[in-house]
Order: sequence, then structure tokens, then C-alpha cells
Amino acid sequence: MVAHVATVAFLGLEARAVEVQVQVAPGLPAFVVVGLPDKAVAESRERVRAALSAIGLALPPKRITVNLSPADLPKEGSHYDLPIALGLLGAMGVIDAETLGDYVVVGELGLDGRVAPAPGVLLAALHASERGLGLVCPAVQGPEAAWAGTIEVIGAPDLLSLIGHFKGGAPLVPPVPGSAELPAPLADLKQVKGQESAKRALEIAAAGGHNLLMSGPPGAGKSLMAACLTGILPELTPAEALEVSMVASVAGELQDGRLIRARPFRSPHHSASMAALVGGGLKVRPGEVSLAHLGVLFLDELPEFQRAVLDSLRQPLETGKVSVARANAHVTFPARVQLVAAMNPCRCGHLDDPALACSRAPKCAVDYQTKLSGPLLDRIDLHVEVASVSAADLVLPPPAEGSAEVAARVAAARAIQTARYAGKGVRTNAEADGEVLDAAATPDEAGRKLLAQAAEAMRLSARGYHRVLRVSRTVADLAGAETIGRMHVAEALSYRRRAPTN
Repeated sequence: MVAHVATVAFLGLEARAVEVQVQVAPGLPAFVVVGLPDKAVAESRERVRAALSAIGLALPPKRITVNLSPADLPKEGSHYDLPIALGLLGAMGVIDAETLGDYVVVGELGLDGRVAPAPGVLLAALHASERGLGLVCPAVQGPEAAWAGTIEVIGAPDLLSLIGHFKGGAPLVPPVPGSAELPAPLADLKQVKGQESAKRALEIAAAGGHNLLMSGPPGAGKSLMAACLTGILPELTPAEALEVSMVASVAGELQDGRLIRARPFRSPHHSASMAALVGGGLKVRPGEVSLAHLGVLFLDELPEFQRAVLDSLRQPLETGKVSVARANAHVTFPARVQLVAAMNPCRCGHLDDPALACSRAPKCAVDYQTKLSGPLLDRIDLHVEVASVSAADLVLPPPAEGSAEVAARVAAARAIQTARYAGKGVRTNAEADGEVLDAAATPDEAGRKLLAQAAEAMRLSARGYHRVLRVSRTVADLAGAETIGRMHVAEALSYRRRAPTN
């Protein structure tokens, strides 16, 4: 007899249909798994054997063949344990094999028969919903799967409970979607004393979705201001929350079945590898740039990252996605992020203070800053110098304006952009390109003249020119202006990094 159980294989954020075919046939006792399984899938036979033994069932002394179809699709991960076990129970006649055809099954098995969490349950639930099927998954991830809609979700704490449910003896209670509470912001702008120009740049970055680089001495508040950014960004829409949660689900980072409502803030250490930052590894998983999708990727001590690692961010910053190439597959993850970076002007950090600067200044600053490639810096819209904080600044009372007031202006600017780009597949000014950008960001006569002069004097690349246009459009949106004027262009140019002169 052959039992058929539906499950999925994950390729990026795509769930591919996989059929688990289990045959119990006469022959020498054996348990074989075929269909391009990786090491984790091949080891599932031992976990399945132990889990069945734990609930008092023994494998028949026959030849057991498990085929994962289609056979030419690589199978990775431990979520194949439960579908293999249920297929085996169906082939043995313990449960009705035909009933299994109504469900997509994912889950890892413990040696004692418990059903353990597995990455990607939300994607599997959405896949099941598209095919009109139910979902069998670990009980702790039932609230996560319940977000997929009206599909039947069976959250199984262990294999024995699942058998009881299918035999009608003790039905399992359907899970409900996990709560999606909005966490408190990481920091508030009222904690930042002084730094008015840097806070203005932060507001522009939030309003238009632009990349930002802050350069200044240690202790000036760069990391604090970066942490404030998520507090002034607008909340995720339901569609955006689902996008972000799908990435977290594939990475196994969804907590208690709750959808992510807050914009992600990821801050990897400068020792992070290329695979950690952009994704990859033996089992391809999303990197930090994808886990920060629709949120903030904060890179502190930017020149301390390996140059090759930083340059790997060029494609994601330009296209909003990451493509990880393998010999047998190409995996794509979304990566529409705001890059916020911070750096010291030199290794000692005190280039502008002769009393504290090292003896190699200013050569040390040149050596330190040349670790960053020109093409990467060209993709950063806003470059701002952060001054050191004086003792007089520290004793000042907190500023009257905090994150709430700035967030209101950012929300108003974002609402303008939402209306402007409706139906064009663009969320913010930073994403506008081609004809969409030409239609939205055409300066008036004085603005065009200034921009043309600056492009020549500052030796702007074509990319730099268009990024200035995008920032100008955001400055105008914050001012409530329909047309980009000379002052808007001038402010955008003030944040632009000048090309080095020969």
C-alpha cells in the first residue's frame, strides 16, 4: 500500500508543493528515504522510528520506501519528519490514508513523539490556503498558521494526540491567531540633546525611506539616533506585516505565533560574514538585510566590516531583493530596507580634536575611510556629520519635541507619497525610479538650474543625481509643497557626499 501526504519545500519565500509517498512492501526490512533529501531529511527515519516506538508502535519487518516527489527538487530541513510519520501510519493502516490527502503537513519530531516547531509554518499555511487544504503543524505554531485565514489548522502537541484526532477519539482544539501587539519604541528623540542637523536628516530619512550615514566622534549619539528611527516610522500596514512575518517565519524567528507589527531593527556586529548579512549558508536562509525587510538595517562602525561584505549590499540596496545563487537553484529573498550606518571619522575617532587625535592624523582618516567603496557610498542618500556633545549640552533640559511630534510629520509626508504612487508599485520616494520619478520629482526652473550646476561641480553620478531628486522630493513633501523648489534642492544637496578630487 502507498500513502500520500502533502508537504512543502521552501525556496526563499516560495513554498513548493512536495508529495511524501510512503510504501510498505514485502522484502528485507529496510527504511529508505529518496528524492534528493539533505542530511536532516535523511536522518528523519531515525526520529520517526524512535517517535513511533515511544507511543508503542513498532515498524513492520518489511521494506519501507519514502519518496519525496518531485524527485529533482532538493529537500532541506527537519519539517519533513511529521509528514513522513503520518504517511507511514497511513500505509500501516493506523489512520485513514485518504483523510491525510486533505492536509498539508509540516513539523519536526522529537524522540519521545512530541511535535517540535519548524521554520516556515506561516508560508506553509498560506500555501495550503491557496490549494484549499488544511494544515497540520506543531501546536506551538498553531497561532502562527491561523493567520492564513479560514483554513482548518490542526496544532498537534505530540504524535499520539494527532492519532487520536484523526481516529475521532479526542479532537484537538483549533488554534486562534496570536496577538499582534505593537512593542514600545527602542528610544525617543527626547533623549537626544543637541544634534539638530542630524535629527533633521533622520526625519528626512524616515519620511522618504532614504539611506543615512552618520559620521562623528565616539559618544556623540549616533547609535541612539539610529535606535530612534523605528519610533518615527509609520506602522506596518497589514500587507506589510504579513511580508515581514513571512521572512521571520522562514528564519524561525516568529515568537508565540504573533505577526510582526513593528518595523524590524537589525544591528549585526561588524564581524558578521557575507552569508550572515545577505543570506546563504549550507541551508539557505535569509540574512540580516532580509530580516530587516521594510525596516532598518543599522551597521555601526561601518569601516570595521569586511569590504567584501559591505559591497555585497550593493544589489539589495539598489533592487530591494537578494538573490542567492546555488548550482541547483536560485533563492530570492526580499530586502527593501533603510540602511542606517554610523562611523568614526578615523580609527581613534577624534580627528577634529587636536588634543585627543592620534599622531597619524589626518592620514589615519584617509586610510580608515578608504575602506568604504565609492559605489556603496553612492547608494547612501544622506551623509551627515555628527558633532561631539559638550558638557553644556548634557545639562540642558530634554528637548520639547520628541519622537511623537516628528512621527506625525513623517506620517503626513508618507500619506502624500502613498496617494502619489497609488497603483504604481512604489511605497516611498526612495523607491521611485524611471518615469515614476520623472513625473513625481521635477523641480521648478530655479531648482533645475541649481541641480544642474551642482551636478557638474560635485561630479554627481547618474545614480547620485537621481538620489538627490528623491531626497528633494521628500524635503518638499515634509514642507507640504507640490513643486520642488530651489530651497528643497539645496537642502538635499547639503546631505550629498562630494566626490573626491584629483
